[in-house]
Amino acid sequence: MTSALIYIVVMALVAAVVFLLAALVFGRGEELAPLPPGASPTRLPSDDVTPDDVRDLKFQQVLRGYKMTEVDWALDRLADEVDRLRARVAELEAEQGVDQPTANPQPSPDREPEHDPA
Repeated sequence: MTSALIYIVVMALVAAVVFLLAALVFGRGEELAPLPPGASPTRLPSDDVTPDDVRDLKFQQVLRGYKMTEVDWALDRLADEVDRLRARVAELEAEQGVDQPTANPQPSPDREPEHDPA
């Protein structure tokens, strides 16, 4: 019984040593070194976000998916850009005198709606 216990302990020690040696020789299997704490691969320009900028977004993966602070920052930045662009469009439409289309246009009371004789 004791010889079996010693055999199991020795096998566990040998396996641990082989694992540690392999980990030191081959590393963690990553092609790039991990980012330092606080660093982020997420980049967006400070102005004029293009569709290619959005397509090229990269988020750092963490245990439960993507790093929430990076995703929140990117979404806030994109929301600000959309707000800025919509404000600019509204400003240009106001300068041109373009009327905003209504969601449900009502027929004028003096005309009957046209019917298709189908």
